[in-house]
Amino acid sequence: MNWTQLDWPALDRLRDGFLHGGAATGPYWKTESALASYDLTYGERIAWKWDAVLRELRLRGWRPPGRGKILDWGCGSGAASRRVINHFGADAFTELLLWDHEPLAVEFAHQAARKEFPGLPASAITPGFLTGSDSPDLVVISHVLNELSVAALAELRALIDRSQAVLWVESGTHDTSRRLSLERDRLLADFNVVAPCTHAHTCPILTPANERHWCHFFAAPSGEIFANPDWVKFGQRAGIDLRSLPYCFLALERRTPTTPVPVTGLSRIIGRPEHFKPYARFLNCDASGLAELTVPRRTAPALYKELDRTKAPLVYHWEREDDQVNGGTGLR
Repeated sequence: MNWTQLDWPALDRLRDGFLHGGAATGPYWKTESALASYDLTYGERIAWKWDAVLRELRLRGWRPPGRGKILDWGCGSGAASRRVINHFGADAFTELLLWDHEPLAVEFAHQAARKEFPGLPASAITPGFLTGSDSPDLVVISHVLNELSVAALAELRALIDRSQAVLWVESGTHDTSRRLSLERDRLLADFNVVAPCTHAHTCPILTPANERHWCHFFAAPSGEIFANPDWVKFGQRAGIDLRSLPYCFLALERRTPTTPVPVTGLSRIIGRPEHFKPYARFLNCDASGLAELTVPRRTAPALYKELDRTKAPLVYHWEREDDQVNGGTGLR
């Protein structure tokens, strides 16, 4: 697939379904050209979100536990699992397992993975795997929450409940993010939250007083796209802002006696800081809950500037006095 061959009717249909929940009504990967067009465009944009998540996991020093099977659940074109495998290395896994409600998507993801990682065995899971007792070592889930029926969500929860680790990335919308926060809290008894959280308490965003908030972040797109006329034309034709990549995510690892609940002392900025002439303001999440904090430009000029420019995860150890931050060290 190249830019001159894009299947625009398929892309328009897919985007409309993803935005309005129509994808939940049944299989939507109808042709190989739809999958290939998606993988080159929307799939690549989702992959940039995965890049942001994987960079943060590297900064946190996290890798999948052991060397085992990775399962891409609802794989689509397979863009998410390929990004994960490329990040950790194919030798970190013994096998790639693929599942999607549309066999055409599984075959596309299978062929793409074989081409990129020829030494890694890849296969579609057997029909009984999702309801059986097999335990995948790492489950990769990408942009599915707004599509799931009640039965499909129950099936996914059962799979997660017997998995060793989970990487889950979703769109950064208010509704989807809050639904992911609910899934996070459901899993706290058995899993440590590696990221994005800096604490192991229930999610403070889900309290009635914080209903207007949602846990989301922004990934940086590849810098090359703004000088690439194909991407510029795609953004114009699709009606999307290439600079805006909101996302939410969860990285979970099953708790064992040797992996206790982590205590970090770190804080996380939710969304983006707002910059005004005298100060920057942001919503902060840490073990004490949510709080609106400010960084005075006069007392912390370097931090004020950094919060406006950095592309690193907005995870910090603050030097603060009440709701005023006077300095901070970021996760780097």
